[in-house]
Amino acid sequence: MSDVFTEKLDLGYIEDAIDISYDEFKKSITSRRSVRVFSDEILDESIIQNALEDGLLAPNSSNLQAWEFIWVRTPEKKKELARYCFSQNGAKSASDLIVCVARTDTWKKHCEDMIELMKSNNEEVPKVVYEYYQKIAPMAYGLMGPFGILSPLKWLFFNVIGLFKVMAREPIWPSDLKTWAVKSCALACENIMLSLRAQGADSIPMEGFDSKRVKKMLGLSRHHHITMILGAGKRAKAGVYGPQLRFDKERFIKKI
Repeated sequence: MSDVFTEKLDLGYIEDAIDISYDEFKKSITSRRSVRVFSDEILDESIIQNALEDGLLAPNSSNLQAWEFIWVRTPEKKKELARYCFSQNGAKSASDLIVCVARTDTWKKHCEDMIELMKSNNEEVPKVVYEYYQKIAPMAYGLMGPFGILSPLKWLFFNVIGLFKVMAREPIWPSDLKTWAVKSCALACENIMLSLRAQGADSIPMEGFDSKRVKKMLGLSRHHHITMILGAGKRAKAGVYGPQLRFDKERFIKKI
């Protein structure tokens, strides 16, 4: 297993880092606010499309892209979804709503698809990459059985091996797999929000919603985990309720 993480691959591919402006990035990140009330302006579809595509560029675990983004734009569906978001102003006034979903049922197919995608891109697929997607990833994200019935055995197996070597400790249980997928989805959500801001639009990430009703509305299964619902639009004049407040940085940034 260690070869997958330690072997240096020379695939003949070079991608130089382009020069970018930190000042422009800082503008996007500091002016991104959770907008509580949006104006009546309807965003051009290209803005949302750009933001969603930027979301898909987010870093994600094993590049398995365990996410799905449901763009809700029709007035009837928006009204229904806003009601399931407790009719909060950010949902009711948004030009668009995006339901951001973490998927725990796509990793196996995406392991196979990654190999095929690299082949179709005329890339030589190294042996360690084959081994990762064909053996290691299925072991890491699988071996749980229906409803986690095999998870206790997986826990025992991984922890016994972990007595003698450095070992991955999760995901073991279905709840761990959910956490795994949600982390990647949340990274994409941040990309989407920053993209909206860079295009002159605004957003609000909402965790307050009736997940059961939203899932029923969208026909989602138990393998779909709603990470958050994003409202997008142009901020109303008084749409931000106050200055951005953060605790002292020393509370969170540690040097060792």
